[in-house]
Amino acid sequence: MKTEVNIDAGMLTWAIDRAGYELHDFAEKMPKVSAWISGEKSPTVKQLETFSKKVHLPFGYLFLPEPPKEKLPIPFFRTNSPQTNKVSVNVYDTILLLQQRQNWLKEYLKENEFESLPFVGLFKDNNDVSQIVNSIRAVLGLTEDWARHFRTWQDALNHLVEIIEDKGIITIFNGVVENNTSRPIEVDECRGFVLVDEVAPFMFINNSDGKAAQLFTIVHELAHIWTGHSAGFDFRTLQPANDPIEVLCDKVAAEFLVPENAFNEQWANDKNISSSARFFKVSEIVIARRALDTGKISKAQFFAFYEAYKNREFLKKQGQGSGGDFYATVKKRLSLTFASHVNNAVKTGQLLYRDAYRLTSMKGDTFDKFFAKTI
Repeated sequence: MKTEVNIDAGMLTWAIDRAGYELHDFAEKMPKVSAWISGEKSPTVKQLETFSKKVHLPFGYLFLPEPPKEKLPIPFFRTNSPQTNKVSVNVYDTILLLQQRQNWLKEYLKENEFESLPFVGLFKDNNDVSQIVNSIRAVLGLTEDWARHFRTWQDALNHLVEIIEDKGIITIFNGVVENNTSRPIEVDECRGFVLVDEVAPFMFINNSDGKAAQLFTIVHELAHIWTGHSAGFDFRTLQPANDPIEVLCDKVAAEFLVPENAFNEQWANDKNISSSARFFKVSEIVIARRALDTGKISKAQFFAFYEAYKNREFLKKQGQGSGGDFYATVKKRLSLTFASHVNNAVKTGQLLYRDAYRLTSMKGDTFDKFFAKTI
């Protein structure tokens, strides 16, 4: 005999709304929901389990007397909009997931007598762009023209990420929730976020974004770490939100990647975005942003260039197709530094396999093969 359960209709409609669905659209995917909400029928336990998976909600939540108060643990900034405490469930779950990983890593590093990172929050009470840029370069061991020593800006980006990870900053590239490709994180909603911590800072970069924009996002997030402010942002059209910290971090990223004095000199010799991009080993879109910042092109010219560039990047992505090495993808989604700490903790008996599976979103043979191939 099937066991039916009584569930408050308000919890069902809340769960559907939380998952980002309109009620009538969701009812088309799961028609029985309408009868549950109206009270004509009650779901079975099995049906309710299926429902909870579709709305990405822990099964037990549905039995609560009222929706829980879910609070975003960091401020989230929108370009041309006020700060928000509401994001999609995919972004929310990703922030909580990385916060869980950060909490574990922080305790693990402290237990193993790792020291705090001296650069975290170093400029909490200082908004001098040049000083912050110089400090980031000094810590990372980079000269002002460091990127020019690489053949392409993609090579420069890879080198930058290696150095950042080596300094103890966990850098995650992902465009979905964990490894679930059916739960994408839209670029227009979240370009990235950073969870600042003195021992284990975490940076998230939306891997669905163009590689060009990712470089700017990375340095923007470094500025957040140096100023000691956790935050998420959509950073639409590479423009910061109207917030003092966001504007400051934006200026730091621009000066770090394309120093203004050197850019003025280069532009005076050749007023061309493509050649300047090759000279500084950054993408054309970063040069266009710098040209806008320094008054060399208008906002209308920048936005026209941005749209054309974004369309080119989209077509390029389409031509590349899908697929690739799963384990190489997971390495970027997890961070090689974080994975190494998990591996060491398991080997020394400081972490159970069960907990390692939870922290890495892998288990069994997949977990074993990843560490055999990667670490």
